[in-house]
Amino acid sequence: MTTSKDIGNRGEEIASIYLKQQGYTIIDRNWLTRWCEIDIIALKDNTAFLVEVKYRSNTAHGTGFDYITPKKIRQMQFAAELWATRQKNDIDIVLAAMSVDGNTESVEFIEIV
Repeated sequence: MTTSKDIGNRGEEIASIYLKQQGYTIIDRNWLTRWCEIDIIALKDNTAFLVEVKYRSNTAHGTGFDYITPKKIRQMQFAAELWATRQKNDIDIVLAAMSVDGNTESVEFIEIV
């Protein structure tokens, strides 16, 4: 039986492969505290990209980006601030999101302003 965690892991694996192909270095997956989680943390050009991955088995109810709500962005900002306080180096941080289509395994990547 496939669990939602299995499905999420598959989406994150597809997203990680895509990021690596684009020249990012994955430094963490599923960074977790009692208050928040960051799906993928990737480095490129001395910038940390904190990535929310949304996997959809089909797009009948929209893409993964349709599920990046203002509330989710606030949660991502909180997680980014918490992660940043635990870093020893001064590093630029960018919030990003990825939508993974389960039918085609196609990936879209956006930076969140």
